[in-house]
Amino acid sequence: MIDKEKMIEERNRTSPEFIRLLGGKLVDFNSDKCACTFEFDIGKDYCHSVDIVQGGFVTAMLDAAMSHAIFLHDQNVVGLSSLEIKTTYLEPTRAGKLRVEGWAIKQGYKIIFMEGHVYNEDDVLTATASTVSKISRAPAG
Repeated sequence: MIDKEKMIEERNRTSPEFIRLLGGKLVDFNSDKCACTFEFDIGKDYCHSVDIVQGGFVTAMLDAAMSHAIFLHDQNVVGLSSLEIKTTYLEPTRAGKLRVEGWAIKQGYKIIFMEGHVYNEDDVLTATASTVSKISRAPAG
């Protein structure tokens, strides 16, 4: 049986630096559903117009959640390369605590389709993303 808390702790300990810079941490995942949830505590250093998070950082948070969903689902996946990513900004995403969810829609051996959502502290959906990524797998054997 997999110890979920230990896996979350390990992923947070070894996460890419940009996730830590954005105040991010993995808080939950469901490997059966190929989904995960991050929390980000974004400071105003990543904002324009006083407290509105710059769009590239919003996309980076979404990309992190979507990609971690497959990494936690399939241990043979060692890398992803985004072929296309589309972010839709529905409301201003303001500095503070954000919940970012990512999940797979359809997975093949070499390609995966994923989606993600950003929610603010009031549980308002502020941005969505969809991506198509190429999967890199560990060599067999």
